Amino acid sequence: MPDTAGPAEGAPAPAFTMPASGGRTVSSGDLAGKPYLLYFYPKADTPGCTKQACGIQEALPALGKTGLAVIGISPDPMKPIEKFAAKYNLTFPLASDEDHKVAEAYGVWVEKSMYGKTYMGMERSSFLVGADGRIARIWRKVKPEAHAGQVLEAAKGL
Repeated sequence: MPDTAGPAEGAPAPAFTMPASGGRTVSSGDLAGKPYLLYFYPKADTPGCTKQACGIQEALPALGKTGLAVIGISPDPMKPIEKFAAKYNLTFPLASDEDHKVAEAYGVWVEKSMYGKTYMGMERSSFLVGADGRIARIWRKVKPEAHAGQVLEAAKGL
């Protein structure tokens, strides 16, 4: 039982529309009928997030063969997201969820703690959504190094 609210595997994926890197807008409506991965990460250009994003970028050709679209989501404003995307040549959309409405809908805006202080932040989690618009797979507290391989394996089964 997850310790956060949010959709379960098999449930319809919550709808979203967000600004994204490269002057794009990403929305669940535009992805209707296609499988996609939403991966939530805490902060652009930090070590774990960079490792995760670069791993996904490297896996994009293989992920593309499965027909999977990939969207990274952080609570950062667009400016640091654009810098992050440019610095590491990330070609998939990185979306800005500054008001964390999408993160809340997916149950990944959670209480975290560091050095004895608690604060609200993004839990590193991913949601694989099938072409039917339902959540096929959920990964919580993702390990950045292994994530691209896990997603690729799961996407082959869609």
